[in-house]
Amino acid sequence: MDFNRVDVAYSLLLDKDKERVLMVLNKNNTWSLPGGGVERGETLKQAAIRETKEETGYDIDVDNIVSLNEAFIDHHHVFFVIFRGQIIKEPKQIPEEENIRKVEWVDLKTADKLMPYYPNGISNLTSTSSAQYILQR
Repeated sequence: MDFNRVDVAYSLLLDKDKERVLMVLNKNNTWSLPGGGVERGETLKQAAIRETKEETGYDIDVDNIVSLNEAFIDHHHVFFVIFRGQIIKEPKQIPEEENIRKVEWVDLKTADKLMPYYPNGISNLTSTSSAQYILQR
């Protein structure tokens, strides 16, 4: 079977008390971290920053990778890369985005339940060490 490669970049953003994570409710009624597909000519980091802005209105920066997941979905071989992010500027208003139903700060225990595809939980990603992200030029 022939699979198309798809890269998806997410941002793990915690509130100032590190007790809640920013999540989005997608149009298909699944919860995820803010993020999405990497566009042609875009780095993974650029995609995570752009997608977070589009979906939530937050201006962010991201640094290292906290998780890399891989899945075969339909005819796609998908790599999900999660970056640890920091909020630079909060939005005055959450933008309306056609693929997003809701943007919400969720406590870590609830986030673990809402995203069961992370078997050790999102809360585990907040305390794990990270892998360095290097863009070779």
